Amino acid sequence: MIFSLPTFTLIHVLLSVVGIVTGLVVAGGLAGGRRLDRWAVLFLVTTVATSATGFGFPFVTFLPSHAVGIVSLVILPVVIVAHYVKHFAGPWRRIYAVGVVLATYLNTFVLVVQLFRRLPALLVAAPTQSEPPFAITQALVLALFIWLAVAADKGFRAAPAGAA
Repeated sequence: MIFSLPTFTLIHVLLSVVGIVTGLVVAGGLAGGRRLDRWAVLFLVTTVATSATGFGFPFVTFLPSHAVGIVSLVILPVVIVAHYVKHFAGPWRRIYAVGVVLATYLNTFVLVVQLFRRLPALLVAAPTQSEPPFAITQALVLALFIWLAVAADKGFRAAPAGAA
């Protein structure tokens, strides 16, 4: 490892937070019928980097976070193709909108898991992450992202082809 584990963790967390925030900005733009291409570049770079760096942590068994990282690294190239190769033509417009939201959701899902593992008040509320506070929080996050995906899909589909 090039960095110490605390430095590597900080870089990974910062990339993740920037990816989540920029993903929400991009999805919000899509919901409003606007492409925010500069934000999209930052979102894609940081979200790919977050997913990739997640595999840089020492581990001895395959973890759920690895599965989320793999799914994200499958979705993100499709989002990149939708934007930069297919230029949102036909079904690629919907694929892009839903893919942006899904990739952002996956990072947010992991963030919630980590918050429940690291913050003392949340750890007490759900020590095994099978308790109602954890399940309710994840269900609310999922519901919000489903709403955002529908809004982004509808808003972006309604946008004129040249909207930038």
